[in-house]
Amino acid sequence: MPEPISPEHNGELEPVRIPDQQLEEIEASVRRLMEQSAQQAQQLDHLASAPEPSGSPFAAFGMPGLGGPPPAAPPEPRPILELAGEEREDEVDALSDWVDDFFLPVYGAEVTTAAPWCLQWQEHDDVVAWLHALWLAYQQHREPDAGLSGLFVWHRDFLTHAVAAIRAPGGPLSACMTSPDRPAHRLLPGPPRSVRTEKAAEAEGAGPAEPEEPTS
Repeated sequence: MPEPISPEHNGELEPVRIPDQQLEEIEASVRRLMEQSAQQAQQLDHLASAPEPSGSPFAAFGMPGLGGPPPAAPPEPRPILELAGEEREDEVDALSDWVDDFFLPVYGAEVTTAAPWCLQWQEHDDVVAWLHALWLAYQQHREPDAGLSGLFVWHRDFLTHAVAAIRAPGGPLSACMTSPDRPAHRLLPGPPRSVRTEKAAEAEGAGPAEPEEPTS
């Protein structure tokens, strides 16, 4: 049973006195707990603001090939005929610079009936498409990733075929300049649409047939 409280203390307990050495140990323990709590709070704040893990222990070091952040992807090239407005004009300007400053001085053979050319080749959509594709391939095959044989592959697989198609005697420029002394420009008409397409267009334009009036 608990001891009765003596009347001289009026029901109040005497304060507990802790030795100075124990008091210092308690204070040191409290300080350590407070420091650990502050460190844990900082770690929680860092985890809350950190990017999502990439799944590799080397991601934080940004080391290539070891899970670091991937390099920015280059812009995806688009066929020039799919462009429009100012975007297409800018691309045609850049293509014209490459054709006039590099392609023609190096690979532009003399203009003859067997190798026609046109000073307004930008007006020929098919020629623009061929030259633009050739230019894109050139940019790809001159990169270090293409290796030492990159430009040879470009000459063999791209340049030869493009020039043969553009400057063929019966090609898209055959009605243009066939002599350096006689510049000319003419767009050759292409074949008409197929009969099937024409019939489908006529059917859509005519609409459903009206019912005939009954005869008396």
